[in-house]
Amino acid sequence: MKINSLNGCEMVTITVSGTPGSGKTTVAKFLKEKIGLKYVYSGKVFREMARQYGMSLQDFGRYCEKHREIDEKLDNRQIEILKEGDVILEGRLAGWLAHRNNIPAFKILIDADIDVRAKRIVKREGGTVEERKKEIVEREKSEMLRYKKYYDIDLKDTSIYDVVVDSTNLSPKGVIDVILKKMRDKHFL
Repeated sequence: MKINSLNGCEMVTITVSGTPGSGKTTVAKFLKEKIGLKYVYSGKVFREMARQYGMSLQDFGRYCEKHREIDEKLDNRQIEILKEGDVILEGRLAGWLAHRNNIPAFKILIDADIDVRAKRIVKREGGTVEERKKEIVEREKSEMLRYKKYYDIDLKDTSIYDVVVDSTNLSPKGVIDVILKKMRDKHFL
């Protein structure tokens, strides 16, 4: 698949952002295979840091609310990756980091109904739907608070994205089809 430059930029950068359980990882991995770019998952780094601190994701998120340096370390690394280009970067703030730092990127946002997202997480990680919904709500609340406080970013503002996809009633292939169509419409492919 031929990739065109974005806004005359020779390097290609794609960000995949979204809510927990929305399908970000599935989409990012498919795009990696389809387009052939390097793929970086920032959530893996956050999860590893939580394990190093001996905390659950929820506890670590709350810890980060009082320790800005942890988010800043992760976010600065993402900015470095974005500047290197020729990458698909998956991360909650990846699109915002590209936008705020004037890094040309095709920015994707994926969301879905919370019940669907909780079921997807249960299928992937186990637990119950109610437990996962509670964790999602806590995590999103923590992220909204931290990102607003640290960066004045409102995660509900979707205006910076090139495509916003609701994956509630779409298969992964359906989500990819929507994204690839938008990429072609914007002459990115």
